[in-house]
Amino acid sequence: MQSDNILMAVKDHIATVTINRPPANSWSLAALEDFEKALDAIEADQNIRVVVLTGAGEKCFSAGFDVSDAANAVKAGTMGQELWTRVDRFSKPIIAAINGHALGGGLELALSCHFRVMRDSPKAKVGLTELNLGIIPGWGGTQRMLRTVGRQKALDLILFSKRLTAAEALENGLVDYVFPPERFMDEVYAMAQTLAERPPIALRCVLNALTAGIYGGMEAGLAKEIEGSATVGASKDCIEGFTAFLEKRPPKFTGE
Repeated sequence: MQSDNILMAVKDHIATVTINRPPANSWSLAALEDFEKALDAIEADQNIRVVVLTGAGEKCFSAGFDVSDAANAVKAGTMGQELWTRVDRFSKPIIAAINGHALGGGLELALSCHFRVMRDSPKAKVGLTELNLGIIPGWGGTQRMLRTVGRQKALDLILFSKRLTAAEALENGLVDYVFPPERFMDEVYAMAQTLAERPPIALRCVLNALTAGIYGGMEAGLAKEIEGSATVGASKDCIEGFTAFLEKRPPKFTGE
């Protein structure tokens, strides 16, 4: 799947999705529609086990909504929240490779991903800065910032529209890892490759159980955990995992 707005390449079970609207990599309605198609393709492709999401160029991961597409703001607002929630609930791990600024809807997207890795650039900042424009985070930012850093820190970051450096973002728990520019993508892909070598069915079941717990509460999460345990117990990957353990060799999971 390719478009002017979204680029996708697949190698070694890893799909790299690039927001291709530099320098800001902002989101128009058309870009959101193309992103939806990319998610559809990834979901349908059993060869893809992990997703790396990044922005074109070195200035921005994404600066949020494209204000030049204001005529489509209402529709884009609804679609943006729906798609970011889909990312949050995705059954394959998604790593946000934050290669530059992640502001507004761009940070909201990163917060939806399972992992966030940031390039340690002195100019790159992350923040939910919508209040500077007299609006609020509308693509899930209020809820996911709360979930990620807690109520008081979320209030501080959102109400004061604070912009954090990579080091500050790491300290506040907004990102999981920070790497220098010369190692950034190598480290991202090393992480993605490790995930790609994990048992795909078990990964999916864990993500589904966590998602169920977040959105439906502990009882829903526990029910999904029981369901996942039965699914993995009947898989060839389970047999391979135990066999490899007994034979003292690395397992080779096939997703069956």
